[in-house]
Formats: sequence, structure tokens, C-alpha cells
Amino acid sequence: MPIDLGLPALGAWIGGYLLVFFRIGGFFLVAPVFGTQLVPRRVRTGLALLVTVLLVPMLPPLAPQDPLSLAMAVTIAKQLLIGLSLGFAMQVFFQAIVFGAQLIAMQMALGFASMVDPANGINVTVLAQYFLLMLTLVFLATNGHIVMFEVMLESFRYLPLAGEWDWSGSSRSIAGWGSWMFMSGLLLSLPAVTALLIVNIAFGVMTRAAPQLNVFSLGFPLALLLGLIIVWAGMRGFLPQYDAFSGQAFAMMRQLSGAG
Repeated sequence: MPIDLGLPALGAWIGGYLLVFFRIGGFFLVAPVFGTQLVPRRVRTGLALLVTVLLVPMLPPLAPQDPLSLAMAVTIAKQLLIGLSLGFAMQVFFQAIVFGAQLIAMQMALGFASMVDPANGINVTVLAQYFLLMLTLVFLATNGHIVMFEVMLESFRYLPLAGEWDWSGSSRSIAGWGSWMFMSGLLLSLPAVTALLIVNIAFGVMTRAAPQLNVFSLGFPLALLLGLIIVWAGMRGFLPQYDAFSGQAFAMMRQLSGAG
């Protein structure tokens, strides 16, 4: 079978691979696990190229387009934004857990104990780093990365390369998703924060009843010890909350991909 090497066929071939690569590359750029600084850029680029080569033959043929035209540049930008939006939806889910752990750490006198997060390159509390590592392990153990990748691949069915994308509606959904992050983080930390608030109130009553007690030398280690016990006791509720939050995150991804 002869191969057509004409300019229109070559433009369609390059354009099809290029559009798919930018959507997948945008997803790998910000998605959790894949988009962290622990994964080198060459590895992410190689994964995006590999997935593109495997996926393009399964997609319907694209109409010939000029790879150097302005219309192609606009389409590439749209595909990149779709990939970034899908990855950002799952990144917000991870940051909601980190935000809740930060609130707990601030209440149990661990706000000063910070370390550099190697995945994001920023300073976070030790407790937040512990929650992030535990979340990543649970996410990988439950095949959350595979489900996340499947939802991204489904976007090519509901949002074709040459189709339209409701950017205004998606941007509003992403903005509302940011408020969901703070709400979920507060919901995660609410039991521990409430228990630590009762502990601090008890320290205040003790100080009023016996002013000679040094609340700083006594309250600081007790708050830290009781905080660790409260966090340990609350671990049994982590998996149900993970199921609820991850289900909402995947639903958000499907909504952005047009499947929801």
C-alpha cells in the first residue's frame, strides 16, 4: 500500500500527533504522582510521547491542517488547557488533604516543624508531609493513578481534537473546585482541631485556677503529645474520607472531560 507523503497528508499526520501530545503533556505536567519534581522532565516527556504514539491510531482521522497556521496554534493552546485542567482537578484533591494536615499541625504546636517537600519544592509541616506520603501510597495501592489516566483518555471521546470546548463553564467549575479544597481540608481537620481546642481551653482554665503553673512549659509538650494521640485515633476515619474525596475528584475530572 503506497504511503501518501504529500503536504496535506503530512500536515494531518503531524497535526494529529501534535494535538494529542500537548493534551497528554499538559496532563502529565500537573497531575499528582506524574507531575511532581521527583519525576524528571525527560521521563514525563517520554511518557507523553509513548502514550501519544499508542493512542493516535485508535482515534478517528483528523482533517488536514497546517501545523504552522494560527488556527493550529489556537487548537494547541486549547488542548494544553484541557490537559492542565484535568490534571489540576486531581492536584486540588491532594492539596485538600495537605491543607487539612496543615490546620491540625498549627493547632498541635507543630507549625514550626517544617521541611522541604521534595515533590513540590516548598516548605510544609512534618504532619502535612506524612499525610501526603500516606495519601500517595493509598492512591497508588487503590489504582487511583490508573483511574485518573483512564478518565484523561476518555476525554478524547467526549472532547474530540477538532471539537468545541466550553472554556467559560470549565473555568467556573475549576474556581468552584478551589473552594471545595478549603472546605474538604477543613472537614478533614475538624475533629482533631475541635479536640485540640478543648485541650487549649482546659489549659486556660488550669492557668486561671493555678496562676503559678507555667502554661508554656507545661502546655506545649502536653499539646504536642495529645495532638499526636488525637491524630493516631483519627486514622481509622482516613480511608472513608479518602473514598469520599477521591470520588468527588474523579467526578470533577469527568465533568471537565465532558463525560459527567
